[in-house]
Amino acid sequence: MSQKFSRVKEEESQLLCRSYNRYPLAIARGKMSRLWDVDGKEYVDLLAGIAVTALGHCHDEIVETLTSQAKKLWHVSNLFYQEEQLTLAREILSTTHHTKAFFCNSGAEANEAAIKLARRYMAKVKKRQASEIITLEGCFHGRTLGTLAATGRESLSDGFGPLPKGFLQVPLNDMTSLENAMTEKTAAVLVEVVQGEGGIIPLSGEYLRGIEELCRKKDVLFMCDEVQAGFCRTGKFWAFQLYDLHPDIMSTAKALANGLPMGAMLATDTVAQGFDLGSHATTFGGGALTSAVAAKVIEIMKRDHLAERAERLGAGLKKKLNALRTKHPGKIQDIRLVGLMVGIEIGEKCPEIWTGLLEKGFICGLSHNATLRLLPALTIEEQDLDAFVEALDALLALQ
Repeated sequence: MSQKFSRVKEEESQLLCRSYNRYPLAIARGKMSRLWDVDGKEYVDLLAGIAVTALGHCHDEIVETLTSQAKKLWHVSNLFYQEEQLTLAREILSTTHHTKAFFCNSGAEANEAAIKLARRYMAKVKKRQASEIITLEGCFHGRTLGTLAATGRESLSDGFGPLPKGFLQVPLNDMTSLENAMTEKTAAVLVEVVQGEGGIIPLSGEYLRGIEELCRKKDVLFMCDEVQAGFCRTGKFWAFQLYDLHPDIMSTAKALANGLPMGAMLATDTVAQGFDLGSHATTFGGGALTSAVAAKVIEIMKRDHLAERAERLGAGLKKKLNALRTKHPGKIQDIRLVGLMVGIEIGEKCPEIWTGLLEKGFICGLSHNATLRLLPALTIEEQDLDAFVEALDALLALQ
């Protein structure tokens, strides 16, 4: 442990609330898929700020857009019309069947907006006393009190009770339990097409289509959480497009502004009637600075066909990882991969492998101490992924 890192770590313990179990790194700067720590050591970043810097760190066009907008207008609040917000709305809505957008600051806020819209649509438009939101086991929807209640994990909500009522969770891949859980009080079902925080758990198209069909049959809203899986990461612009789904409401965030805090909730015209003047608001959401950057992010993603690139790179990586699994029998328990959303389940040896990769200069996520989670920039070079596979190969050989 260097003196520079020790100083940063000591000051952190004195100045900040103790709520993060940090990796043993202090990052000083970044460029595209490279990070450098305070001692100057270089790393290949395979986490991208947890699927956030999807275009890479300090992308030249994004820096130019940010700098230009910073000289023009930063923030005036949502009391005013702003062209930057409208440009962003046109860009993001052009990628989906949704027709109305609400901008906020994070994924949790986007999910809160989705939950509020679903309940208010039922109460004010449908004239039904239906407020219950059903979610799926293993999900993660955020850390506000409402989204903690939707997530339903005791390990995350310990000590924060009582949580808001009106949420019900059902077992994954169990249509009978879901149908039995639906009552006249049900407002919506909220799902992740790929459960990210759970360790990259893709849901099947058959199961997801079954959920949507059941929602239509029961006159219940179907909502998708695209906070982590959205923005080209799975090989489609939105993960729900993998299976021709048509959610009434969608939440997203993370990659939207490539590192600036921003989220969005998208809805159809029909369901958007649930909001009217004064019913929901945010001070910072959709400000000129973040909106200009986010619009440029989406423009680049579409222009450079990054969804197709993620699909191609993911397919190649999957072949190489499956070859590793064959080469090292019993050492890789599972490979779960959709585009560039990758989970490599190793089991009890995973923390040791993760540490070895870090020492070799590769930053990965570590899920539940059992799974390597990779969410690299969509712009990452293929040779960087190949180098990761080689490093993983060498570490598995030592086990």
